[in-house]
Amino acid sequence: MSTVLVTGGAGFIGSNIADRLAGEGHDVIVYDALSRAGVERNLAWLKDRHGARIVDVVADIRDEDALRRAVADTDAVFHMAAQVAVTTSLADPRDDLTINILGTFNLLEAIRAKGATTPVVFASTNKVYGDLADVAFVATDAGYLPADPGLRAHGIGEDRPLDFHTPYGCSKGAADQYVLDYARSYGVPAAVLRMSCIYGQRQMGTEDQGWVAHFLIRALTGERITLYGDGHQVRDILDVSDAVDAYLAAWRRIDRVAGRALNLGGGAGNAVSLRTLLAYIGELTGGAPDIAFEDWRAGDQRYFVADTRAVRGALGLGTAVDWRDGVAALAQWLAAERGLSLPGATAVRAAAR
Repeated sequence: MSTVLVTGGAGFIGSNIADRLAGEGHDVIVYDALSRAGVERNLAWLKDRHGARIVDVVADIRDEDALRRAVADTDAVFHMAAQVAVTTSLADPRDDLTINILGTFNLLEAIRAKGATTPVVFASTNKVYGDLADVAFVATDAGYLPADPGLRAHGIGEDRPLDFHTPYGCSKGAADQYVLDYARSYGVPAAVLRMSCIYGQRQMGTEDQGWVAHFLIRALTGERITLYGDGHQVRDILDVSDAVDAYLAAWRRIDRVAGRALNLGGGAGNAVSLRTLLAYIGELTGGAPDIAFEDWRAGDQRYFVADTRAVRGALGLGTAVDWRDGVAALAQWLAAERGLSLPGATAVRAAAR
C-alpha cells in the first residue's frame, strides 16, 4: 500500500478522496489549513473512521517548509487545496492568487526537489473556459442550451480555448497551466481534472461554493434561496462518489493521462437548470423553496456541461449516478445531520423507480 498526500484533505472532495484511500488500506496525509468553517468535522470523521491511517498536518499550502516535509515520503498527491469562490477572489484577489498559484507552485517545486517522480492529480475548474459569451444559446423549458446541435449533445470539450475571467478564473487557470507545464518541462507525472459542479455528502454548502448542498440546506430550514440571474442557467452536476472514482483512476492510469487536462462533470445526462433542480428539491422537502432573484454575477456561465467522452475513455469510468438519485441521497444525509425530516423523499424516490 501507498502513502498518499491529499492537500485540502479536510474539504468536501478531499475528505471523500481520503476516506476512499484509507478504506482501501493506504496511509493518508491530510494537509489542510482548516480555514473553512466546518471542515474540522470532516477531519474528525476521517480520524474516527480510519484511526492511524489518517495523519493530519494542519498547515497552509503557502508554507513551503511544511509542504516539503509532507511531500517527502509520499507516493502520490491529490492537490485539492484552493481558494474556491469567485466572490472571495473578487473581494481579496491577492489572497486568491497566493493560495491558488503560489500554493500550487510550492507543491510542484517540492515534488521536483524530490525527483519529479511522484504522481499529481490536480483539481481544476470549468471556469478556465470563461463565460462562453461567444457561444449561441437558446432559451428552452430546460434552461439555456447551445444552438449548435453538437455542443447540445455532448457539451464543452477540452479543445475549447482557455479564457480566464475573474481573479478566481485567473488563479485556477494559471495553476492548471503550471501543472501541465511541470509535466512537460520537468517530467512530473501530473494530470488535471477540470471540474463542473460536484455535490454530495460532507459538502459544507454556501452561497458562494457548494451550491447544490446550499440549496438543500436552505430549503430544509425554510430559509430564502437567492438566485443570481434568471435561474435558467444549466450545469452538469456530478455526485462526489463519481468524482472520487475519476481522481483515483487518474492516479492509477497516470502513465496514460500525464500532461493532459480532462473535463470532469455529470455530462449531458446530468445537465439540469437551477430552476429544475429547485423544483425537485421542493418535491423532496414537501414544499416549494422560497426564492429571490438578484443581478447576474461576474463571470457566470449561462450554460456549462462537460463533454465527458475523453475522461470516460481515458479513465475507464462507469455510468455516473443520476442527478435525481444523488440529490435525494444528499438531501437525506443533510436532513439526518441536522435532525430534520424529509417528507417528500420516500415518495419521490419510489415514483422514480
